[in-house]
This record gives sequence, structure tokens and C-alpha cells, in this order.
Amino acid sequence: MQRRLLLGGAAALAASVALPAHAQKFPAKPVTLVVPFAPGGNLDVVARTLAPALERSLGQPVVVDNRAGAGGALGAAFVARAPADGHTLLVSTPNALVVLPLIAKQGFQLASFSPVGLAATTPLVVVVRGEGRFKDIGALLAEARAKPGQVSAGHAGPGTTNHVALLQLEQVGKLSLNAVPYKGSAPALTDLIGGQIDMVVDQLTSSAAHIRSGSLRALAVMSRERDPALPGIPTLREAGLANFEATTATGLLAPAGTPPDAIRALNDALRKALDDEAVKGRLISVGSPGRASSPQEWLDTLKREDANAQLLAKAGKLKSE
Repeated sequence: MQRRLLLGGAAALAASVALPAHAQKFPAKPVTLVVPFAPGGNLDVVARTLAPALERSLGQPVVVDNRAGAGGALGAAFVARAPADGHTLLVSTPNALVVLPLIAKQGFQLASFSPVGLAATTPLVVVVRGEGRFKDIGALLAEARAKPGQVSAGHAGPGTTNHVALLQLEQVGKLSLNAVPYKGSAPALTDLIGGQIDMVVDQLTSSAAHIRSGSLRALAVMSRERDPALPGIPTLREAGLANFEATTATGLLAPAGTPPDAIRALNDALRKALDDEAVKGRLISVGSPGRASSPQEWLDTLKREDANAQLLAKAGKLKSE
């Protein structure tokens, strides 16, 4: 009898060890949030705000890993190749996933990921140096039209939301800018403050502290309406660019093929994190209010942005820099 019990216990142990990863309790180890840009940008701020709350919900450490380069492509490709077990996630905007593959061949496409959920929406803002020559958006637009290609405009990298918004600004505003790509918002803002470039299209999240300090001046927001965080700053619509609107959606994605139970657990944890009062307050204070969604709603947003990117590509507006 004792021998049979021992054999039975050994068989049960062997069966548990042999269970596939997706049958084990999730999460089984630390979760990594891969931010495909340098520290200090919008995605980095959102990820680092969410990480502690996600950690409390998941019961495992949540680590932020910055993998900057190629406009977000390096970090996205890293996650696309990661094991599809839900422990490695990408913090991304739609553009990094749908625009970059149109600019150049990448090691990923939209189908390489399983959406987890939307996390935040962020207005885009046109910023210049606080003591610079542009005192309002009208002055900047006038100089850009009068001197095609001479006003230098930084953005977070080819294919990013900032880059696409810059293309839209040129198209709608009938002007030509000297676009300068960076490996994220933070280095672009550093050069702007130092006087190396004339303007930056950026998320309010990463520009807000510089605007408050006076080192940067916000000339216009790119959202449909004025932003509560910058009530005195006009929209581009008010500056005469009819129907102009550009915002940044930020969400989490896992590698394609991640088990549905892991996606559900991650979405539940993300919703709880966004419901946390400290997280809510922090995201609002940096100009990137939280917004929860189902995985399907996040996928629908990604597909809409994919359709818009396809139109820009057909118009010849998207090209490698």
C-alpha cells in the first residue's frame, strides 16, 4: 500500500512538472513591461506609474525595461520574439505597430501581438524653447510657410505618434518642416531646451514639467478641444487648421498566442491599476489620464490606426528617415 502511494505521488508530481506553461498558475514569475523608448518619455511615465499597482494585483514583481531604438522597433521586436506566456509585455502606441512596418521591413507586424488593454490617452502638444523666438503658434506657422524646410521639428522617432502628427501638421497646415528623429521624447526635449532644434511635437506627459518650469513654452494642443491641464493654450483648430486632431493612445500588448487566461488576468490587473486613486491622480497630473478597455476595444483602436496609416502610405507621406 505504501509503495503504491509513493508511486502515485511520484506520478502526480511528474504530471505537474510536465504541465505546459499555459496550464500553470499565472503569473508564475516576474512580469516585464518593455518600453521601446528612452526613460522620461510618455510611455515610460505611464509604465512606471502602472508598475507598482500591477505588482500588487498580480502578486509578482513588475519591472520596466527600456529598450530604445529605431523608433520603437527594437523593443517591439523583442516582445514579438518573447515566449507567449504573458510575462513579457510591450507598452506601446498604435503607430509603433502599424506605421513602422510600412516604413521598413520589421521583425513584427500588428498580428505579432495579443492586445491586453488600453491604459491611457494623451494629448499632443507643440512646444518650443521658453525663451525662444516663437511667442505663439501663429508666428511658428508663418515662419514655417515663409521658409520651407528651415524650421527644425523634433519627434520621438520614425513611425511614432509624434512623427505622424508632424506629417499631419505639414499636410493640413500647407507647410514644410525639417523633421529631426530622436530615440524618444526625452532626448528631443533636451536638444530643444538647449537650442539645437526649433520645436517638438510631444505628448503632454513628458513635456508638462518643462512647461511648468518655463524652460518650454506650449504653443498649441493637437486635441479637438483645449486640455484642462493647459486651459490657456489654444488648439490647432483655433489657429486655423480645421478638423485637426491628434492624440496618443497607450496600451499593453503580449506576444501573439499568449493564452486567453493570461490575457484576462493581465486585463483585470490593468483595470484595477487604473482604478487605483494614486494611479488616477498621477496620470491626470502628468496630462495622460487613464482609460481602461477590453482587449477587443484596444484591438479595434489599433485596426483604425492601421487603416489611417495605410492611407498616409498610399499618399506617399510615410517614408524612412
